Amino acid sequence: MISLEGLSEQTVRTKRAQGLGNDINLKTGRSYFDIARANLFTLFNNILFVIGVALISMGRVNDAITSVGIGLVNACISTIQEFRAKRQLDQISLLAKPHVVVVREGKEQAIDPTEIVQEDLLRVRSGDQVVVDGAVVGEGLLEMDESLLTGEPNLVRKAAGDKLFSGSFCVTGDGYYVAEKVGKESFANQLTATARQMSIVQTPLQQKINLLVKLVMLFVAVFSVLILAAAILEGLSNIRLVQIAAVLTGQVPYGLFLMIVVAYALGAAKVGRQGALVQQTNAVESLSNINVLCTDKTGTLTANRLLLQGIYPLGNESTASVKGVLGDFVRSASARNQTSEAILTGTSGEVRLVSDEVPFASARKWSGVAFHQTERQGLYVLGAVEMLQDHLPAGSASLDSDLVRQMHAWADQGLRVLLFAHAPGVTTFRNSTGELNLPTLAPLALVSLSDELRPMVKETIAEFTHMGIVIKIISGDSPHTVAALAKQAGLSPDIKLVSGPELAEMSASEFDQAAVEATIFGRISPQQKEQLVDALLRQGKYVAMIGDGVNDVLSLKKASLGIAMQSGSSATRNVADIVLLNDSFEALRPAFSEGRRIISGMSGALYLFLARSTTTTLLIIAVTMVGLGFPFDPSQMALTTFTVGIPAFFLTLWAKPRTIQTNILTSLVKFVLPVALLTMLTGVALYMYDYNNAFTAVSDVNLPRRNMDTYLAYTGLSEDDATMPAAVATVAAQGSVSIFVSYTAFMLLLFLEPPIRFFTGWRQSVSVDKRPAYLAVGLFLLFQVIYFVPTIGSYFGLLSKPLRVYLGIFALSMIWMFLIRTIWRQHLFERFLGLEIEA
Repeated sequence: MISLEGLSEQTVRTKRAQGLGNDINLKTGRSYFDIARANLFTLFNNILFVIGVALISMGRVNDAITSVGIGLVNACISTIQEFRAKRQLDQISLLAKPHVVVVREGKEQAIDPTEIVQEDLLRVRSGDQVVVDGAVVGEGLLEMDESLLTGEPNLVRKAAGDKLFSGSFCVTGDGYYVAEKVGKESFANQLTATARQMSIVQTPLQQKINLLVKLVMLFVAVFSVLILAAAILEGLSNIRLVQIAAVLTGQVPYGLFLMIVVAYALGAAKVGRQGALVQQTNAVESLSNINVLCTDKTGTLTANRLLLQGIYPLGNESTASVKGVLGDFVRSASARNQTSEAILTGTSGEVRLVSDEVPFASARKWSGVAFHQTERQGLYVLGAVEMLQDHLPAGSASLDSDLVRQMHAWADQGLRVLLFAHAPGVTTFRNSTGELNLPTLAPLALVSLSDELRPMVKETIAEFTHMGIVIKIISGDSPHTVAALAKQAGLSPDIKLVSGPELAEMSASEFDQAAVEATIFGRISPQQKEQLVDALLRQGKYVAMIGDGVNDVLSLKKASLGIAMQSGSSATRNVADIVLLNDSFEALRPAFSEGRRIISGMSGALYLFLARSTTTTLLIIAVTMVGLGFPFDPSQMALTTFTVGIPAFFLTLWAKPRTIQTNILTSLVKFVLPVALLTMLTGVALYMYDYNNAFTAVSDVNLPRRNMDTYLAYTGLSEDDATMPAAVATVAAQGSVSIFVSYTAFMLLLFLEPPIRFFTGWRQSVSVDKRPAYLAVGLFLLFQVIYFVPTIGSYFGLLSKPLRVYLGIFALSMIWMFLIRTIWRQHLFERFLGLEIEA
């Protein structure tokens, strides 16, 4: 037998020196330095930084800012996000930091939990939390609340030899336990370590964007090597080589990542005002992709509170009289639980002097109070019918068909049914030897209680079911109890039930099949919750998990999207992607709509970015192939802020919720390739025409003096320099192509959100929102300011041209507009490739 003297101080010091103490400092996998290094010094960023340094060393500061700016800002935002995630993960703690009572050398003393060592003897009393795993010793009996770990609301009785788990609470009793697993080995710390592991689940849209960006990077990298090799063979200067490298790397649509960050931040702010705290930036968009919603029961679907639903009097009793006795019963008892709190709220009564009492215990499943007063005398018991039925007299109402029928009727409605009975004239629960002895009881009434659903649960489940989202309830409670609650929440009555023990007996394939087919999962362990989510993910489902307790942490981490209740454990809140403030499901519906809106806006941004990136890349390749100078200057790449960046931002901001496109990649191909190919062909023709015209004008001294001086100042060459005509012609042609590409970008905005019927083609209907059209006109006018103000135009590489040339570029842009409109309206691209034409 283990001595209740506890360890000696010398033994404690020895064990601590052996590493058997409870001191543990769990951290996330990466340090702040590792996070910063991973985000700032990616392969792409390193290339940008090298180019930026080279440009600065050559005095091209503006070019360096243009080339490196967006990549650096994006990296900084990503770094800050991960810093925030790390801080949240480091704050996770399953256990509060109470002082615990330990017995050492026969004396009790309060210590910090970190001072516990293995085999320490700890005392636990009502209200205490178990801080390390161990086994009960001695004669004490404990009633433990393990709902935070298992999800089951019932109290669990513990006696000598039974295991106590860290994270559970003692509700009643007083006893001792020996620490067996401390530090990293304890249940709570093992779960904490798992919860702290950093993991970011990318949404389907993010995955597609990453794929497209990587393809563009690969394409750009291959042709960059070829173009730079050709430039070296031509003997271009170092500064020109660096400028070309800057332009080539700028073809990667890196601004898309910045746009995603902005879109998520705006969505998170909007959803936050509606009652949901977004902790993972992509969570709002992720919510709109779910097709399976798994939820815990206790504390999640329910408010972890009971409501007094009804009283069914037995014998000659009236409802009013039974209510009065019940009110006195719960008010006079010394200990309260959810059941007594519900009855207390639903009845009236007074506190009376108690002669004897038996508190509720999960093993007994009943509680009792005895009164010894003139106005209230006798022994009263409230508990489960099956536990009290043997104490009812034979032939009594316990066997009455009405009683049985009422029990079954309430049970079918998902209600908890209790029996209220009494023994008149009896004032104690003990026999002459002091042992518990329940006398023969006379039934007074059946009492029904219902779990209180969270606000807006029924409405939210109904709407999600209407959207085709499959609802699954996973709980540690009985499958039949969970199924009854599911009916209250509005789920179909013919749902399939599976229990944890049944799952444990299944093969891997049977388990996966049950995960898909069943709706109610009861008596499920935390590990089985995680396995169920994993099984659904393996079958291609996009799974959201809602929970509140520590037993939900693993499944929340595994799911595509984790959602926690505000009143849940700190561990659950910290690992969740979304926290429902005020524990209300109401915020999920607007969050779902906001996710659809974000996807709609990001799709528009994706069209613009990829159209621009593909167009400029094809132009670079085509112009290089015809043997002329490089078609863009780094300063002209900054124009994408006005042609793509600002439009994409406002398209995201103003977007309306739309049905998610399952074939967005096909849609992108149908949009981007016609735009890129048509712009490349017309752009190359414009470049060749303007290059030859400018070269001839400079060589024949036909270029107006004002324009000549502007070009000479920009290139830094003199009129006597032999390379001057080619340099001036290149700069002139570059400017013409940049103007043309900018105008086509403004027109694309009109096609994406048609303000009038004329611009329908890509979109088949006229947009109700006219703001994108106003934005396109505003950007066009702003572009005129940039072009016609010499200092601004020079900064962006747009030098003044003869009026006829400028008007010719505008006319070519209008021709381009009619051509792309015809291509889309007549589906010429799809017909040529034999693609399916969408209605």
